[in-house]
Amino acid sequence: MRQFRWRGRHLLGWLCALLICAGPLSAAQPFSVQGAKTTLKDGVYRLDALLTFALPKKVLEALDNGVPLTFALDIDVRGPRRYLWDENIASLQQRTTIQYFALTEQYLLRNLNSGHEASYSTLISALRALGDIRSLPIIDARLLDPDKHYMVSIRSYLDFESLPVPLRMRAYISRHWWLTSGWYSWDLGMQ
Repeated sequence: MRQFRWRGRHLLGWLCALLICAGPLSAAQPFSVQGAKTTLKDGVYRLDALLTFALPKKVLEALDNGVPLTFALDIDVRGPRRYLWDENIASLQQRTTIQYFALTEQYLLRNLNSGHEASYSTLISALRALGDIRSLPIIDARLLDPDKHYMVSIRSYLDFESLPVPLRMRAYISRHWWLTSGWYSWDLGMQ
C-alpha cells in the first residue's frame, strides 16, 4: 500500500508539472488566418489570404541574433466524399525564410519556392508582407470536375526542422516554438 501511495504521488507530480509547462488551454493562437478566398483567372484558381503572426520572446531573440526562421504555408485542395475520407486533389507548400541582418538593420524575406527576395526596415512590415498572399496559383481548373464540390484548406506554421541543430533540440521541448495557425477551410467555389 505504501509503495502505491509513493507511485501515485510521483505520477501526480509529473502530471501537474506537465500541465504547468503546457500553459493555459485558452491561449490565443500566435499565428492565424484572418481570411482567405480563391478566384478563377485565366483557367487557374488563385489564392488570396491574410495571415497574422505573433512571435514569442524566445523566437524573437533567435531572430534578432541572426537565426533565419522558415515559415511554411500548406495548401490542400480536397474533394469531400460521403462515406470515405476526402479525396486529395492537390497539396502545395510555400516556404519563406525571414532573417535579420544587424549590420544593415534590415529583415530579409526570401521565398524558397520562387527565389524572390525583399528587404524590410521593421519586423512588423516584414511579417505583414509574409502574411499578405495575393494571387498565388494553386490549381489548374482543367484538373477539376465541374460537377464536383471541392474544399481548400490552408495553415501556416513555423518550421523548426530548418533551425540550426542545437536550437532545434530546444525547439522540440519548448512550447514557444510550436507555432501554427491551425487549418482554415472554405469552398473552392467552382465558377
